[in-house]
Amino acid sequence: MSIPPSSSSPFPPQQPLSTPEDTVFYSIYPDLPSSGTSPTSFLHSLHLRILSHLSSLLPPTFIWHRDPFLLSPSLSPVPRLHGHVRFGDNLDDEWLVVSLLLSLSSLDHSLSIQLHDSDGDFLLIEAAYRLPRWLSPDQSPNRVFLRGGRIHIIPKTLSQDPPSLEQALAILSAGKSNTVASEPIQSAIESRIAGYPERALANMHTVRARLPLPVAQVLKHEPSLISLAVQGFYDRDVDSMKLAAKMERFLAGGETVVVPVTMSRAMYAQLVRQKFAAPRCYPMPAAGEAGFEEAELGMKIACGFEMMYGERKREGEEGKGETWEAFLRSLESSGCFQGVLPGSSEYRRIVDGAMEYYRKSSTFSRTRDMLSAPVRKIDEILSLEYSINDFEGKDLPPSDNDSWLYEGEDELNSVISDRQKEMEDYEFERSKQQKSRKQSTSNKFGANNFKAVAESMQAFVQKLSSFEGAEVPENRNSSAVDVDVGQFIKDMESVLGPIYHENHPDAELEEGSTSSEMDFDASENESDIAEPCADDDTEDNFMESYSDALNEELNATTLNKSFVRVSQQPCNYEDEGMPTASKDMSEELTPVDVDVNLVKSFVDSFSSQQGLPGPASNLLGLMGLKVPHSANKE
Repeated sequence: MSIPPSSSSPFPPQQPLSTPEDTVFYSIYPDLPSSGTSPTSFLHSLHLRILSHLSSLLPPTFIWHRDPFLLSPSLSPVPRLHGHVRFGDNLDDEWLVVSLLLSLSSLDHSLSIQLHDSDGDFLLIEAAYRLPRWLSPDQSPNRVFLRGGRIHIIPKTLSQDPPSLEQALAILSAGKSNTVASEPIQSAIESRIAGYPERALANMHTVRARLPLPVAQVLKHEPSLISLAVQGFYDRDVDSMKLAAKMERFLAGGETVVVPVTMSRAMYAQLVRQKFAAPRCYPMPAAGEAGFEEAELGMKIACGFEMMYGERKREGEEGKGETWEAFLRSLESSGCFQGVLPGSSEYRRIVDGAMEYYRKSSTFSRTRDMLSAPVRKIDEILSLEYSINDFEGKDLPPSDNDSWLYEGEDELNSVISDRQKEMEDYEFERSKQQKSRKQSTSNKFGANNFKAVAESMQAFVQKLSSFEGAEVPENRNSSAVDVDVGQFIKDMESVLGPIYHENHPDAELEEGSTSSEMDFDASENESDIAEPCADDDTEDNFMESYSDALNEELNATTLNKSFVRVSQQPCNYEDEGMPTASKDMSEELTPVDVDVNLVKSFVDSFSSQQGLPGPASNLLGLMGLKVPHSANKE
């Protein structure tokens, strides 16, 4: 939670904090009435309606793994109800939130609901094999919403760049454009939340446990506090273990009682699967005796309560907690401690100043109240009169079967099988599309295909690329590469020296000389240097001289024999008595067919792949062209 700096604050503004890994965030944006009701009163009324609807889906006794589903009103940046749920190791809570919000959007079609977690738009991840190719993580912000019981994705046709939140909400509320996601995407999300919220209720586990009397009293009045106790036990550290070693708050008198405790399956697994030695002050039967498992489970719950209570009480008094730690991290990232050794007097001075500023903020009081709320609740419950007689003499239900804890292989294999089938279906559809495109082309790689390859490659080469790298043009005209010819000539002259006139006697190359033998040293004979001429003539002369010199060097190699030249009428040089030198000159003057050579290189490269993936097939595939495997034979 960010703290707006005051004008007198010595600290820089906080940097945005990263999203916690085990938390889902949600925001509900209503279509506000044009006039009459104020946004504040409208949000308050909406809040009450939502709570009423959710209570019909989940009983009040439902136990969330870590945090319950809560909503808070806010007017910035736009009027909304928002909240977050930490689901920890229990992903069922995250998908339960999705199910509840989707049901809420079905009830009220004027609500646009947005969700995200540390992975971003996790709904898109669930439907990854059904998404259009353009919907990348960079394009997804403010595009995915729940509305009217459906998934909505604002298409690229309505906004090339990711829209702002206000723009996205305006598009959804107008209802003039089709923003409903495709049926495959809808099906992927619906199959993931199928069975909720009933599935979440079935995920509860009730077990007998022998608890100290104060712990049994707390759970009798506030069963949901079991989640904080399990969290305190599971996330214990050295300092909290010291609290459990004394058991000052929850073992007064040493009386214990067997009671049924309800928790999620994830909580039960976190308690049972961890080895933990009981504190010396805690009464425990010997291992193997009757009731040992009930006593061991109760001991872990009691230690969790003791650790949670002590930690919350201390953090509440200090008002620190996770909010203070986040504030301190933001100061470190902004450079407040740059060059300062941790633990030094200067470091402590900065921390003390930050703490003083933090204590004056409204966040401090809110954090203190939030951290101390469970402590106040426990103190209030334990202040009531209670005795062991309140729990004895009652028929206790048997513990639920926990075979699911040891027989999860079938469920795991089912999930893996579903994912494997999803991947296979995706690959099948992909191969079918590729086969369809391949059949749509001619069985022969004809002239039209040659032309398509050449044109596509030319468009690819001429396409100006961004910093993200070269991209194949998507059937749209690309701007030609922008080259300043005049500056290019000047740069070349600075390296090679001034340009000779082609008719200057000293500029003629001697017989058998090459461009590497040309001497452009102006110090030899300044009078031999041609007078400056017009820019156009200079450019033409330079290019001709450069081309002639380059061709003369290349003629000494076999490179020219590797190119396919433009088809001409065959000439019988021997019959006409034309000398060999003239024949070579005629071949030299025959232009190279660039397009044919380009396609020939592609086909040769494709043939050398021998049906395996390779650069030629990959590049041609990106350009939407499929070369038949028999193309090289034809």
